[in-house]
Amino acid sequence: MLKRLRIFLSVIVLVLSGYSLITQNFKLMPYFIFLLSAIILVTGLIELKRDKKEFWGYACIIVSLFAVYVSIQGFLLN
Repeated sequence: MLKRLRIFLSVIVLVLSGYSLITQNFKLMPYFIFLLSAIILVTGLIELKRDKKEFWGYACIIVSLFAVYVSIQGFLLN
């Protein structure tokens, strides 16, 4: 389930970044960062579900929270 969600979010991010690259329209960047943080969060949850309570699962979740903070700042500035 989580792996499918990660693939779905990855496709959306790929399409969104391709659109931004082709049109040179960077107003969608906060959405891009938010979706990237969702991908990182799902990756962290997958790592924690593997019964290996190692550093990378927690690191992904922390980085995801920081990316959400950055995307909220981007939404507020636009």
